[in-house]
Amino acid sequence: MPPDQPPIPREALPPGWGPIDCCDGCIEYRHGQPPIELIADRTSADCSHPGLGLCRYWELRYRFSLGDRTVSESIGRVSTRQAAVEGLLECMHSIHETTDELPDPIEVRTALERVRFSDSVPDSPAPR
Repeated sequence: MPPDQPPIPREALPPGWGPIDCCDGCIEYRHGQPPIELIADRTSADCSHPGLGLCRYWELRYRFSLGDRTVSESIGRVSTRQAAVEGLLECMHSIHETTDELPDPIEVRTALERVRFSDSVPDSPAPR
């Protein structure tokens, strides 16, 4: 699949979701109502545990407008692009199934906290 082609077929997307950007290091999807974006960025693994042997991982985030400012928060980290695609799709389904037309940001965060990712990468190195 070419890197600029959306990795999730349109027929697999929950209602209201569509691709914004898809390149080698970033995958983005947007929902119109509620206005929210889900992003997977390939990131340097400087902060991951050295025993994992990763040089890069994918960080999943969501972004939404809150009044006159934009808020972006991390959802999780995964080790592969495929896990990032699966994670984004799972997040879309979770938001679609649990939120109203104009959800509270806390409601969105709660829905996303329930998502479990395959190939999860710990947030920080394990203590020695």
